[in-house]
Amino acid sequence: MGPLSPIAEGGLARPRIGIGGISIESSTFSPHVSGDEAFTVRTGAELRAYYPFLDAGRELADAAEWVPLVHGRSLPGGAVDPGTYGRMKDAIVAGIREQGPFDGFFFDIHGAMSVIGMVDAEGDLARAVREALGPDTLISTSMDLHGNVSEALRDEVDLLTCYRMAPHEDWLNTKERAVHNLLARLRGADGSDPLRRRPLKAWVPVPVLLPGEKTSTRLEPARGIYAQLPEIEKLDGVVDASVWIGYAWADEPRCQAYVVVTGDDREVITRESERVARLFWDAREDFVFVAETATLDGALAKALSADAARPYVISDSGDNPTAGGAGDVTWTLGELLERMELVDGTRTTLVASIFDSEAVAAAVQAGVGETVTLTAGARVDDGPCGPLQITGQVFSITDGDPDAGTQVVIAVGGLHAIITQRRKPFHRLDDFRMLGLDPENADIVVVKIGYLEPELYDLAADWTLALTPGGVDQDLLRLGHRHLAAGVYPFDPAGSPALTAVVGRRGEEPHAC
Repeated sequence: MGPLSPIAEGGLARPRIGIGGISIESSTFSPHVSGDEAFTVRTGAELRAYYPFLDAGRELADAAEWVPLVHGRSLPGGAVDPGTYGRMKDAIVAGIREQGPFDGFFFDIHGAMSVIGMVDAEGDLARAVREALGPDTLISTSMDLHGNVSEALRDEVDLLTCYRMAPHEDWLNTKERAVHNLLARLRGADGSDPLRRRPLKAWVPVPVLLPGEKTSTRLEPARGIYAQLPEIEKLDGVVDASVWIGYAWADEPRCQAYVVVTGDDREVITRESERVARLFWDAREDFVFVAETATLDGALAKALSADAARPYVISDSGDNPTAGGAGDVTWTLGELLERMELVDGTRTTLVASIFDSEAVAAAVQAGVGETVTLTAGARVDDGPCGPLQITGQVFSITDGDPDAGTQVVIAVGGLHAIITQRRKPFHRLDDFRMLGLDPENADIVVVKIGYLEPELYDLAADWTLALTPGGVDQDLLRLGHRHLAAGVYPFDPAGSPALTAVVGRRGEEPHAC
């Protein structure tokens, strides 16, 4: 993604571009409900400031008149409350109607939002946005690679792209690419022609649904497949090439992998989209977990062995809040507290985390240094076991975290259990340090996550992905999907899809090539 090309004759010198969307990854297998409190809603100048590539003086900032409307963003969680979704949707649509018309629209979504009582929430939102914008506005969307590209979303959006890295170290670069592609089309020779400025889209659904922890771009075959995309993008007649893994923890027909290549050369985008789709399908049995996996007992056996490297990190993957888990499943913490080797003070174990506002309040009332008995967790997801009784010393109390609120650490011998007022993922070392904990010198760090985010990955002298229970269980076959499309691997391992591209642009009927 280089600098913008000069404005061509027939292009728009300063297009008017709106910004809006809703971004959340939500599991239909988690009892958590994502309501108003889950979302950070940005409008106006605050929304524009969320995108540093639109800062004053930057090339993209000066290339258009930007009109930031409404954007709601949440940590992953359970399905969205219909009222919460409706209010955000209505605000976006009202903003478009009040502040339009627009030449272009940056539609910033995730692609794996589930709303209670609805199928294909992003498709519904895209239809509403398109209706409000009208047929001529060029829409560009950036998405998480764990999103889904339904037919409705495909048909309403002109330019689609998604992350190319998992973990998502390129999330901001992807949003910038979506904006760059939008501006390039509007500034091009056909920029003022509402039909000709739209690229063709070659869309191939790939009936494979795998957890993100099996599709990290750090490892083959995902690494090699995603390495194809920048090379395809360089071809004449191509605007963008993207692969979506799909979202494994929602039970909807759209949940599967997708390949989309956009551009102006029908033959090239058809050929390349089908080629990459075939690569993905042929590799479906080759995807493996990003780390060695084990039961929790198996992971602990490795972590407690005399020759284990320190710190040893264990992913408590079944209740990963950044995949949509509730974050208050107590099963793993309960198992750890039963292990004498972890609570006898001979080693240091950090456990992140469960959330429970009442337990936090009780610890705060007791104060640092006091011994307390708390009942904590399982107020949202009591699946594997209910609330857990913890007796230990209040090690620290920390106020003011924007996600977690107040946080307390309860020390049971050498085991330090983190309890937060609200849901919070622990991805950075400072998440631990701010609580008075030292992850670099801990023996074992247990964290609710799947594949390790970069700082945890660098921290781990060794690690195991523990296959624990919860709303984002890595064993998809035991979750109970009922509404997936027919033939999706591994639920139907005997499938043999055609992998034929559907090609078209808005304003013409898409058809299989």
